[in-house]
Amino acid sequence: MTLTIKRALLSVSDKSGLLELAQRLHSQGVELISTGGTAALLHAADLPVRDVSAVTGFPEILGGRVKTLHPMIHGGLLAVRQDPDHQRQVETYGLPLIDLVVVNLYPFAQTVDRAEVTLAEVIENIDIGGPTLIRAAAKNFRDVAVLVDPADYEPFLEELYAQGGVSLATRLRLAQKAFAYVAKYDAAIADFFANRLSAGEDGARIEPETEMPPRLTLILHRQQGLRYGENPHQKAALYRLPQDEPGVATARQLQGKELSFNNYLDLDAAWALVTEFSEPACAIIKHTNPCGVATGETPAAAYRKALATDPISAFGGVVSFNRLVTAEAAQALVELFLEAIIAPGYEPEALTILAQKKNLRVMLMESASSGASPEGGWSAYDVKRISGGLLLQTRDRLSWDVSTLRVVTRREPTAEEMEALRFAWIVCKHVKSNAIVLARSGQLLGVGAGQMSRVDSVKLAAMKAILPTEGAALASDAFFPFRDGIEEAARHGVRAIIQPGGSIRDAEVIAAADEHGLAMVFTGIRHFKH
Repeated sequence: MTLTIKRALLSVSDKSGLLELAQRLHSQGVELISTGGTAALLHAADLPVRDVSAVTGFPEILGGRVKTLHPMIHGGLLAVRQDPDHQRQVETYGLPLIDLVVVNLYPFAQTVDRAEVTLAEVIENIDIGGPTLIRAAAKNFRDVAVLVDPADYEPFLEELYAQGGVSLATRLRLAQKAFAYVAKYDAAIADFFANRLSAGEDGARIEPETEMPPRLTLILHRQQGLRYGENPHQKAALYRLPQDEPGVATARQLQGKELSFNNYLDLDAAWALVTEFSEPACAIIKHTNPCGVATGETPAAAYRKALATDPISAFGGVVSFNRLVTAEAAQALVELFLEAIIAPGYEPEALTILAQKKNLRVMLMESASSGASPEGGWSAYDVKRISGGLLLQTRDRLSWDVSTLRVVTRREPTAEEMEALRFAWIVCKHVKSNAIVLARSGQLLGVGAGQMSRVDSVKLAAMKAILPTEGAALASDAFFPFRDGIEEAARHGVRAIIQPGGSIRDAEVIAAADEHGLAMVFTGIRHFKH
């Protein structure tokens, strides 16, 4: 069922592409109705346009707060063309049928983000007529088309030109987008009122943002279906936040099989780890834990060092780089079965080499120089699901900070040991607790992840180490509750330890380190990852 467009109402805050849209609608014989600044723009372009006030017979009032809220407008939008009673009333009251609404709303979210914004500005940027127009048009999508996004103008016009009208499928898609657009807009207003406004004797006022606001609205869009969930019998899909947040959810797949739920979890873990480093780095991830991490002069060198940590566990892993993948690195990558690779870019020759592995998933993180996310809204939080609710926490953005370090043993770490401790501490942040990491400068040696006792994590890290651990640095994500972990580390040749400290037995732990001639540094920061 194709809709012929005879009359359109245009009233936009974002005027991108509007003039061309209006000109091309006019060329198709569409009558244009408009308001305020939008009408002024069209008049200036010598386009014939009727002001809304000429249609309603009523002027804009209350400083523009009331313009389109009138039966002559909404009657023409909501009238069902196939309903005889509706059409009789259209005829009786002379309602002009409107076939297309082009509306976008006052920039509320951008307004409240300004540091110097006043409450008066906030209130005036709550659109009333715009959402009403959008909802009316979307509700009556069988007879009316609605455009809320300038990105849709060109496809809409192409269909209009090609078919002489707009299909029901297109009108439904545009209505779905319109309702989501208004819902997001209303959610931003509701969140602001709940989180930033308070009333006192002197009236309402804007309060500073709090770290854990009383209300957060979660709006997700399904981006794609996935092969399956954690197991083949579980269905899964990828949903993304509406913000333009750079992250794994926005990465572009250049080749390979369809991604699974687990692939995305591992890709996210891999990307988060590798972007902690400023120098060229590579991480190899299995089940969200690193089994190889290294820095190097080149991506290829970093990969070879990372692979040397545990080449057996690396089989079927996910690999991340924080630099452009070179042809040399790609040639090394195709020598092993891998599930996926993620990087900020690839040399053309590297892509040709990787194409030899047609099932290998190659992911591109476009315009992403770090793993950092915007601070606002849901992007600021780490979210975990529990039965009956959600747990929210601010993201763990703390990493290596020399100012927090305190040497607590008689022996201070050497410069080389301190660099190894830095590397180990960065990696340890990304290991499931209880986490123990053995490393030397620029290379992971062994990982003890997810154990119920810390000393067992030390034993596991040493057991997993293929490379020599003599002289290694050790990082622990939380304090050592007993001296046994230190004694176990010393047994495997560890020479320097970094940990948060804070145990009631810190003195015993420090004494154990001194007895074995170890250097120990307290950070005062814990990095549990459950």
